[in-house]
Amino acid sequence: MSLFISDAHAAGAGGAAPGFGFEPLIMLAVFGLIFYFLLYRPQAKRVKEHKNLVSSLAKGDEVLTQGGIVGKITKVADDKDFIEIALNDNNHILVQKTAVSAVLPKGTLKTLN
Repeated sequence: MSLFISDAHAAGAGGAAPGFGFEPLIMLAVFGLIFYFLLYRPQAKRVKEHKNLVSSLAKGDEVLTQGGIVGKITKVADDKDFIEIALNDNNHILVQKTAVSAVLPKGTLKTLN
């Protein structure tokens, strides 16, 4: 009735209110599957492969650490989490087993020198 205020009109009684369907649950399940296959599963696979790599370390293996150090394993202690790596004939260092990122093929150290 006023120039600045519009009139309110009531909705017709014929329309039913929308009910809660299964659409939100389906979307939640789809997002859960996407999360599992794109994020969780590949990460779990990488963790499992690294765990197998760490458990298979042996004396004489040539390894690359996460810090970029390349050397040959001289001591492996099963009861401790550390290994000794020989950088050359005079220098030996202790690193954690989990710091090893890759086992290199035999003879890699000779090609790098």
